[in-house]
Amino acid sequence: MEEGTSNENQWYVAATAPRTDEPSRVLKAEDTFGIFDRHGDIYQPSSSEQGLYHGGTRFLSHLELRINGERPLLLNSTIKKDNSLLTVDMTMPDLYEGEVLVIPMGSVHVFRSVVLASQTRHEHLRLVNYGDRTVLLNVEFRFAADYRDIFEVRGVHRPARGTLLTPDLKKDAAVLGYRGLDGEMRRTHIHFHWRPDQLNAEGCSTAIRLGVRDECHLHVSVCCSSDGAYVSPGNYYQAIDRLGANIVASRSNVAQIVTSNEQFNDWINRAAADLDMLVTETPHGPYPYAGVPWFSTPFGRDGIITAMQTLWIRPQLAKGVITYLAATQAEALESERDAEPGKILHEARSGEMAALGEIPFKRYYGTVDATPLFVLLAGHYYRRTGDRALMEQIWPHIERALNWIDRHGDWDGDGFVEYARHSTNGLIQQGWKDSNDSVFHADGSLAAAPVALCEVQGYVYEAKLLAAELADLLGRDEWSQRLRQQAAALKKRFNEAFWLDELDTFALALDGDKRPCAVRASNAGYALFTGIADPEYARRTADTLIATDSFNGWGIRTVAAGQCRYNPMSYHNGSVWPHDTAIAAMGLARYGFKDKALKILTGLFDAAVFLDLHRLPELFCGFSRLPGQGPTLYPVACSPQAWASGAIFQLLQGCLGLSFSPETPQIRFYHPRLPHYLNWLRISNLRFDAGVIDLALTRHAHDVGINVERKEGDIEVTVVV
Repeated sequence: MEEGTSNENQWYVAATAPRTDEPSRVLKAEDTFGIFDRHGDIYQPSSSEQGLYHGGTRFLSHLELRINGERPLLLNSTIKKDNSLLTVDMTMPDLYEGEVLVIPMGSVHVFRSVVLASQTRHEHLRLVNYGDRTVLLNVEFRFAADYRDIFEVRGVHRPARGTLLTPDLKKDAAVLGYRGLDGEMRRTHIHFHWRPDQLNAEGCSTAIRLGVRDECHLHVSVCCSSDGAYVSPGNYYQAIDRLGANIVASRSNVAQIVTSNEQFNDWINRAAADLDMLVTETPHGPYPYAGVPWFSTPFGRDGIITAMQTLWIRPQLAKGVITYLAATQAEALESERDAEPGKILHEARSGEMAALGEIPFKRYYGTVDATPLFVLLAGHYYRRTGDRALMEQIWPHIERALNWIDRHGDWDGDGFVEYARHSTNGLIQQGWKDSNDSVFHADGSLAAAPVALCEVQGYVYEAKLLAAELADLLGRDEWSQRLRQQAAALKKRFNEAFWLDELDTFALALDGDKRPCAVRASNAGYALFTGIADPEYARRTADTLIATDSFNGWGIRTVAAGQCRYNPMSYHNGSVWPHDTAIAAMGLARYGFKDKALKILTGLFDAAVFLDLHRLPELFCGFSRLPGQGPTLYPVACSPQAWASGAIFQLLQGCLGLSFSPETPQIRFYHPRLPHYLNWLRISNLRFDAGVIDLALTRHAHDVGINVERKEGDIEVTVVV
C-alpha cells in the first residue's frame, strides 16, 4: 500500500477521526462501496471515511435518517453473513409534546436494510407501531455530496477543486452534481419511491400516521453516475435477487470448508464472504480489490498474494489476476510512473486526481516484488490446475518479467534485485512495507538506495525455479537450464550475504553499499516461505520468529520488540499484519515446523474471535497479548482487506501440507496437522483437473486421518504422516 507512518510521507492516511469509536458497516459491489455507521447512516464529519463511493470518488458524504427530529435508538446492527445486506433494528426514544409523552420508547420499531448493486445504494425502511395508540411520525432523510477524491478523504490537500452543481429537484428525486477539473460530470441520483411532502437540496420529509399495529414501507435509491452514464437503479427487491444469484454462482466452483468448531467456522465464513465482496469483475477476469476504503482498486502485489492464499480453493481467481496483470504489464520506460519494460503493475486508480496526474497512481509500477510474484503465481497456478493453454498464452509475459528481473531489477549486476525511486512523487520504499521509515539499520538510520529486500530475493529464487518448470513444459530448454542455474547461484549468495549469525535471522535488507540491515523483522519469514533459506538457518529463524519479542500472542510483529524503530502503533515497524503472519507460518510449515505454524494459526484465530464480525483487518497494533483482552486496533486499517481475509486459507494449507500435482492428477497431504480445538475438518467441492472430491479429515493424537467421501473423476489422494 502507499500510505506511511509519518507526515513526511505525502501519501500518509491521516487519522483525524478514529475508526475505533464505533464499528463501521461496509458494503461493496464491483466499483462501488459504502461505509456506514451502525445506524446505516453516513453520519460522521466529512473528515471521516464514511460515504458512498464509486470509481475513486465519494458520491454521498451525508445521509441521515431522523424521525420527529431525533435519531432512532440503536437496538442491533449487522451485516448478513454473505455480506449482501446491512440490517439495522432501532426504536424511537421517549418523545414528548410539552409534558405529554406521545411516543413511549420501544413502541415504534424502525427497521432499515441496505444493499448495494449496479452503482446504487438501495434502502428499505419499515416502520411498525407496536404501541396502544396512533402515532404521527415525521420521517426525514438529510443528504449531501462532496465528491471528494478518495485521496482527499485520506488527507491529501488539493489547491483547487471542481464545481458543485445546483441540485436538480424533482417531485420524488434530487440530483446532485459536480463538474471536476478533469471535465467529468459526476452525479448522485437520490430517488424516493414515494412523493415526499417536502424536498429541497439538503433533504426531504414525509408525515406518516401509523395506527395501532400499522406498518409503513419506504424505499430510497441512491445511484452514482459519471459523464452521463446513468444506470437505471431498479429496485431493492431486484437488487436482492441479483446479488443472491451472483453469490450462488460465484461459490459453485469454490471449495467449501467446515469444521467441528463453530467459532472457527465463523472466521472461515466471514473471510470467504469478504473475498467474494472484494472480488471485482474486470475485462480480464475476476480480481480481488485490495481493501476498503483506501485500496478498493487493483493492486499487483495484493492481488497476487491473495490469489496464492486462495489458490487451492478458488483457482479461477488466480487466473483472473494473472491475465489482468499480463494485460497491464509495462511496455516502456516511464520514470514518472516507475515503469520499465516487463514490470508488473503496483496499482491502478480512477478518480479525478488520478486523471489529472495529481497523484501518480493512475497506472503506477513502483513495486519491486510484483514482477517476480507474477511469475511465481503463474507457476503455482499451473501446479494447481494443469492449465497448459494459459501458460502458453502468457509465456511471453513471463519472459518479459524474467528479463526485467535480470536487467532493470538488478541494478548493479550482483544477482540481487534492488529498487530505488525514479519518479518525483512516487513511493520511496517499494516493497510491501512501503512506509518511508520501514527499511533501516540497527541504529535506526534509513537504508540508502538501491535497496535489496530479503523477501524479494526469495521471490526471485522460487520464481525462477517455477519458471524453469514452465519452460520444460513448453519446450524452452535453454530457459529452463539457465533459470535453474541462476536460482542455485542466488540461493548460495543470499545465505552468505543476508544471514546474521548474531541475531539468528536474515537481514531485513541490504542497502546501496551492500551493508545488511541488522534488524529482527518479519521479512525473514519469507526466506522460509520461498525455500531460499538453508535448513540450519531456517531452523534458527523459526525460533526467532516465534520468540516473544516477535510473536505477540496474536501474530508476528513486522519489527521485533527492542529493535531501534520498534513501535507497536506504527504501520510497518512493530504492528501485526495477518497476511504477513500467515506467510511466515506457511514458511514454518514448509520446513517442517508444524507446531510453530499451529501456534500462529491459533493466535490469529483467537484475534478473530475478539474482533467485530470475526473479521481480521489489514493490521492491528503489536502490543503484547493480555489475558481477557483482544488485539488493539490500528485506527485507519482497511477492513475488510483481501490478503487479511485470505490468511486463514493459507494457514490451513500450510498446516495440512496440502499441494497438487497436475500430471497424475494427485492431491497430496504432507504431515497434515490440525489444532487441538478442531476435532474434524471437511473440504467439499474441491475441484481438480476434470474432477471433484469431498474429503473428511479427523484429528488423532499424533496425526490426521483423511477419508474420501465423494470422488468424481480420476483423482489420487496421497498422505505422508
